[in-house]
Amino acid sequence: MNIPFLDNWLNRREAEQGERLTLALADDPEGVAELFSECAMLRAHARAAGLELDGSPASLEALDQLMPRWRRDPEVVPWLGNDAGFYLGTVIVRTVPEASWQVWPNGRPVILLASGRELDVIDSGVSWAMTGSPELSQAYAEASED
Repeated sequence: MNIPFLDNWLNRREAEQGERLTLALADDPEGVAELFSECAMLRAHARAAGLELDGSPASLEALDQLMPRWRRDPEVVPWLGNDAGFYLGTVIVRTVPEASWQVWPNGRPVILLASGRELDVIDSGVSWAMTGSPELSQAYAEASED
């Protein structure tokens, strides 16, 4: 159903959220990066499987090896995927030179690489949680080679 008023309102809200996140990132990049790195649901699933997430590329490989039991619960998948994307982005920002968090106008956080390429790590994380592809370690390897 197309409701112009509602569409305009939703688009305006997305733009406002994007602006607020952009300002927060400019004012306190370390604080925002710390917030992005929390990934509570992903950490809980990993911990239950005996894996401690330490922010290293090796931890991405270990996540790729987990049995994807979360796929049985369709309500969990997008949330866990969102966390996986934030965790992937956290590892990239902490280990790939000149990589940083950026925000698209719609409020979606992405990774900006030194080459100028932007990575939608949230999309990669959700895809990983849903299908196992792309592997988080593969997404990291491509970012680190850029």
